Amino acid sequence: MIETVLRSQDLPALDRFAWWHEMTTQSLVPTLMRSDHEAEFPASLRLLELGPARLMRLSYPPLQSRRTPPLIRRSDPEVYSLGLTLRGTMALEHHGRQAVAPPQDLLLYDSSHPFDAHTATRDGVGNVECMILQFPRNLLPLPAHDLARLTATHLPGTQGIGALLAEHLTGLARHAAAYTPADAARLSAITLDLVAATFAHHLEAETALPPETHRQALQMRIHAFIDQHLGDPDLCTETVAAAHQISTRYLYRLFQDQGLSIAAWIRHRRLERCRRDLTDPTMTSRPIHAIAIRWGFINAAHFSRLFRSAYGTSPADYRHHACSGTRQESSTSVRKPSTTS
Repeated sequence: MIETVLRSQDLPALDRFAWWHEMTTQSLVPTLMRSDHEAEFPASLRLLELGPARLMRLSYPPLQSRRTPPLIRRSDPEVYSLGLTLRGTMALEHHGRQAVAPPQDLLLYDSSHPFDAHTATRDGVGNVECMILQFPRNLLPLPAHDLARLTATHLPGTQGIGALLAEHLTGLARHAAAYTPADAARLSAITLDLVAATFAHHLEAETALPPETHRQALQMRIHAFIDQHLGDPDLCTETVAAAHQISTRYLYRLFQDQGLSIAAWIRHRRLERCRRDLTDPTMTSRPIHAIAIRWGFINAAHFSRLFRSAYGTSPADYRHHACSGTRQESSTSVRKPSTTS
């Protein structure tokens, strides 16, 4: 368990805002803070420690925070913070620029430079919700003067590699309870590689990334692309390679590094989606062949053979046992799909 959950509601109402200010000073960076909601201030923070990085999911009433030159001189952890807005908006004035991030967009800021941040909700009702990824500045393989060009600029989180990063961050938080301390270093490396690739994309400087960082970010983009196109029966090595402007030979090599072929990976992901649908109570009326087609299996007999080889039973029997409650296997106890066709 590497997650900590903190709630202001556990304190008397009059103590909550002061506690929130102190807690965010320790968890993020020292700022001056004020809010029109100080009298009540229901707020919460979920902190996920990822080695040198930390990911926070915050919910709090609208407020204003300022990081001033005296605060920087007094304490500067020399970190970048990348905010992902989930509800409400965040406006940031930093490095001589102003930017506003609506839901699902990203904002970068630097603890070593002053900033003014304002968060708001529609009509001032309810809490702002956001995620903040904080990490030491020296962990990114990009020049600081280049990254300064990205602070307080609009970084879309709804399309392209920005969407992949946003989905990765929300997924990390969603499954935090399942992680162990041993996972932290691996998750931190993956996350920072994806952050670096996102920033390099916006800087048009992907060639400046170390080869390993570039390769891992490319693998994540390819995995996301495959998941988004599993229902296309024509999804294959050639279409994946073309979509990412790489050769099929290089694509084969990327998947060899992962210990399986790209065809086996696509088949595995399709079978997992079918298995999930077969256990979904809301889909019991959908025919099995329709589920197979939904995830790219056109030939029903071929699908049944693959499913039996992967899970040791027919799709019909699997659904029957899952829906009747006689099958108690969790997804972790199911055999991994075979890599044979």
